[in-house]
Amino acid sequence: MEKIRLNKMISHNTRYSRREADELIKNGEVTIDNKVVSDLSTKVDFGDKIHIKGRRLYRKDHFSVIVYHKKKGELVTKKDDRGRKTIYESLSKKFSHYLPVGRLDFASEGLLLLTDSPNVATKLMSSNLERVYYLKIKGEISIAMEEAMKNGVFIDSKVGGHKDSKIESMQIEPFLGYKIIKSSPTFSKLKVAINEGKNRELRRFFAYFDSEVTDLKRVSFGGIDLGMLKEGKSRYLTKSEYQSLHDFLHRKK
Repeated sequence: MEKIRLNKMISHNTRYSRREADELIKNGEVTIDNKVVSDLSTKVDFGDKIHIKGRRLYRKDHFSVIVYHKKKGELVTKKDDRGRKTIYESLSKKFSHYLPVGRLDFASEGLLLLTDSPNVATKLMSSNLERVYYLKIKGEISIAMEEAMKNGVFIDSKVGGHKDSKIESMQIEPFLGYKIIKSSPTFSKLKVAINEGKNRELRRFFAYFDSEVTDLKRVSFGGIDLGMLKEGKSRYLTKSEYQSLHDFLHRKK
């Protein structure tokens, strides 16, 4: 059995984050085989008897996932040093420990998955599951854009990315599909499906062709649809959605 960092073991099987786990360790509230541990680099597995504040740590076999309809003007983070609104201000407090599966930027909206399992969050974020978006962009859709959507493109510019991003270039893989709803010299609308979750990928894609994304809404992730869920509201996955997710996770083992 592979050993992992103690803080990771705690965060994966409790409501504590890794940072909170580190604080518990520093404060002498974690024991291994009845001995207080203080070394943050300690590695463990489930063969070790780990207690937190006197309570035994057991493997967390169950998890839950929710769908949240993120509004524009919300940040996908716990806190913002500029005082901007975060998704956790709209979500019920019972979801305060849930982790987002990827991000939607401040100006984007739509479907956001959150889970109480860091392991599930990681597997979904790194997956090639289909993500579907509705977009509105400035200007018309060019032949070059369509060719890039079909064949992929290498972007050697930071244009369209966050101003603090350190990503200098990005390989955009071919889109899984796209549908042009409207194309005009002033603005265009389209529906696209991709299987990557790179940082501001779509905004950078269209910026590469000198077009700005003015509206971006995610409506589906891995076959889980936003449906009629209202802005700022959340719901648990349905039984069929959980079954599909369990099937996916089983294949990822």
